Amino acid sequence: MEKIRLQKIISQSGICSRRKAEELISQGRVKVNGRIAGLGDGASAKDVVTVDGERIYYSDKREKYYIMLNKPRGYVTTMSDELDRKCVTELLSDIPERVYPVGRLDRNSEGLLLFTNDGKFANDIMHPSRHISKTYRVTVHSSVNDEQLVSLEEGIVIDGKKTLPATVNVLVQEPERTVIQIVIREGRNRQIRKMCEAVGLEVVRLKRTAIGPLKLGMLKPGTYRELTSEELRALRNAAGEGRK
Repeated sequence: MEKIRLQKIISQSGICSRRKAEELISQGRVKVNGRIAGLGDGASAKDVVTVDGERIYYSDKREKYYIMLNKPRGYVTTMSDELDRKCVTELLSDIPERVYPVGRLDRNSEGLLLFTNDGKFANDIMHPSRHISKTYRVTVHSSVNDEQLVSLEEGIVIDGKKTLPATVNVLVQEPERTVIQIVIREGRNRQIRKMCEAVGLEVVRLKRTAIGPLKLGMLKPGTYRELTSEELRALRNAAGEGRK
């Protein structure tokens, strides 16, 4: 029986990209029939492949799911949590296949979060080279001056690296409360919060309202739905898949 490279099996299962799968293999977290696997190893349908002790299944014919969730505050973007915090997967039900979050929103952030079991799609959406825009509605606990807005737009050095230029618009301006919309084209860890902190702004609410052409719309917090074929096509076009 023909063997398939493990990194392909893992990525097609929806867990992660091939590059991340190679890292998992190198770290000794992948086993085939109970034995730790190495880079270059393969497996067939009769073999038992596990990642961190959990068995995964490979099939190009399985149905693929593309889901958007309006994540509420208070949930972590993980499959499980050792601190027993609430996980976003608890909000999903009646989905025959196991799906995984595409990117993250931190515990105190809310809004649009994608899930899929299509590893290639997830990698294309998250890959830094795609520069897919992400739109956030940010409420800060003060007024915002022009200098702060310009700094956010032009880029700020966080964690030793300057952010890419952003699009910033003031939606509501009050003496002790300002709502701004920030559009970024990268996805660094807690990027919006760190950008605001760097210019002296305290974020009190952070909500992602769009990923590329996909908008959260009127989806209620804690609920989810499958993407339409038009939404999926638009996202793939934004990621460059439509030109392949």
